Amino acid sequence: MSSSCCDHTTTPSTTLHGHCSEIQSSSGHTPGSSRESCSPSEKRTHSKSANALPSSYPGQGTVESPYIIDWKQDDPENPYNWNKTKKWIITMQLALSTWTVSFGSSSYTGGIQGTMRDLHIAEDVAILGISLYVLGFALGPLVFAPMGELFGRRIVFLVTLSAYALFQIAGGLAHNLPTLLSCRLLTGIFGSSPLTNAGGAVSDIWNARERGLASAIYATVPFLGPVIGPIVGGFVAENPHLGWHFNFWLISLFAGFTLVLGYLVTPETYGPVLLRRRAEKLTAASNGIVRFVCKHDLHRSRSFLQVMRINLSRPFVFIVNEPIVLLLAIYISVMYGTLYALFSAFPIVFQQHRGFTPGQGGLAFLGVGCGIVMGTTSQSYQNKIYRRIMDANPTGRAPPEARLHTAIVGGLLIPVGLFWFAWTTSPSIHWIVPILAGIPFGAGVAQILQSLTTYLMDTYPLYFASSIAATIVLRSFCGAAFPLFSPAMFQALGDKWAMSVFAFMALACTPIPMLFWKYGRWIRSKSRVAYKDPAFTQPTLSMTISSQLATIP
Repeated sequence: MSSSCCDHTTTPSTTLHGHCSEIQSSSGHTPGSSRESCSPSEKRTHSKSANALPSSYPGQGTVESPYIIDWKQDDPENPYNWNKTKKWIITMQLALSTWTVSFGSSSYTGGIQGTMRDLHIAEDVAILGISLYVLGFALGPLVFAPMGELFGRRIVFLVTLSAYALFQIAGGLAHNLPTLLSCRLLTGIFGSSPLTNAGGAVSDIWNARERGLASAIYATVPFLGPVIGPIVGGFVAENPHLGWHFNFWLISLFAGFTLVLGYLVTPETYGPVLLRRRAEKLTAASNGIVRFVCKHDLHRSRSFLQVMRINLSRPFVFIVNEPIVLLLAIYISVMYGTLYALFSAFPIVFQQHRGFTPGQGGLAFLGVGCGIVMGTTSQSYQNKIYRRIMDANPTGRAPPEARLHTAIVGGLLIPVGLFWFAWTTSPSIHWIVPILAGIPFGAGVAQILQSLTTYLMDTYPLYFASSIAATIVLRSFCGAAFPLFSPAMFQALGDKWAMSVFAFMALACTPIPMLFWKYGRWIRSKSRVAYKDPAFTQPTLSMTISSQLATIP
């Protein structure tokens, strides 16, 4: 390699040196050092970081053998190396956006009586406003999760949340059923983006050792939002000066605030997109003479249609080919559907049978909310266990199964809470007793969600958004369906046995975390795309995760 960045020779690397000033201005890294045109301070900077030096990347800089761009140690542009204050600000913004969307799913329930009265519709038709919103959660991730991995999390987040806020305004102006229901479906579709891409962004910026609490917050807020929604929505709808329309305006205000905050504080976090941009800048700075390519694009088709076909099909491929994703999706779906079934069950138990007002009926969810908070705080113990296992491992990395301890506990708490609630719904029993039953249920839900979410992050680190999208699609179908048949089931079976059905379903799912805790390592070793522990990695099959996934039809 030439010692002068201004020498013009025919080799790719020295040609790149002739463009060192352009590359420095475009990427923040100068690929070479120079005695003629680079200042002494620049030389010292270059000697400290070789991140942009062509010689530090494998390849020859030609079309046939481009330089392969990857993160270097202590690379300041690597999201894992950002300072913790920045990471927590981003995490809080992502959690707020997810909470806003989940809050919007259930705040609508507080105004159902007013909606029925003003639009002259039956209760089962009014409940469609809940189901269509949650159905949107199933449709949106099919597009937004792969688009986030293709174009970047930030642009998808900003566009979809903008549309979400606008359609909430349209819902606030709705005075007929078709407008109301179409707005609920569209807000659910566009609101699904934070549910998938926010989780991917959390895994982008926090490494396996650090991400426990951040992941717990992300995993819990989609369940905490629906608990707070009926409380706020009920009292808003009761206010004669506000009414049920104001719930839409309130959500649009939350969405607008979250959108502005996201624009200001949350940059692009997805590593492959950042590396791709660096490669494009370095190639452009050399006027296309020297070629750079992101390592994740080596085995990927450059055809847009081909890339979209692969990415759009990946969530379904995960469900079909990955037993981990399939079983966890089933478990999460049962828990999610049960939670949304409570939105139609609680009005029956507390408002119809006990005479609560809509606002008071919303307060009945406080037991579930307290349980969710308690379950979230228990994540600190899970993190201690995980770090202890990590420190004891010679590789310095704990297996993903080390995330499952609280999921096992939560799997036991959920059926306890549901059976407790089922057999204390009688009006002859004090109302506080069934409300307290929400505490073990909420704690178990939080533990299940945060534990299984981090397990998916560790098992599918690069394509977590697609793996979580697979679970979101299935759970959203359950969340949309359960509120529709729950009233009929309560009428046919009675409160006790109707809730017992959900309890038995949760009990049947209890062994799933135990199954993966014992056999998860072996199951991952058989997967083409899951993280494999060193003992199960076979040299003849050593492929990068990106190249494996790029070949999935």
